[in-house]
Amino acid sequence: MAVALKLSFLLALVAVLTIVFGHDILANFFTDSSSMIKKFASMSPLLAASIAIDVIQCVLSGVARGCGWQLLAACTNLGCFYVIGLSISVLLRFKFNLHTKGLWTGLICGLSCQAGIPLLITLYGKWSRVDLSEETPNLG
Repeated sequence: MAVALKLSFLLALVAVLTIVFGHDILANFFTDSSSMIKKFASMSPLLAASIAIDVIQCVLSGVARGCGWQLLAACTNLGCFYVIGLSISVLLRFKFNLHTKGLWTGLICGLSCQAGIPLLITLYGKWSRVDLSEETPNLG
């Protein structure tokens, strides 16, 4: 898990730095409109935050599933995304009129919860070591 998390973090760092420092170059691949390039530049911090948090969430959800906690991972993902993320998105978009930034910020909040709960479970869970001294039965 540590290796996957470090590698994913390194790859996400490259993507985030590319988006933060090269957003004008990236936007120029798709449009020549200066207003669209400015809008993309204003949204690039949200995209960078989404990528950074999603990397952690993906690895830790994989750990939960690999440990046989599929139900816990599914309930966490559904609850965090639909209950927390969607609620905050709707509130920020329609109540505070933040439009697209409000929707995306709410989803980042949900994604943060999706990453935080498996992180807490991983950090504070009771992990027991497998006793390798026992002989494994011959199944073949």
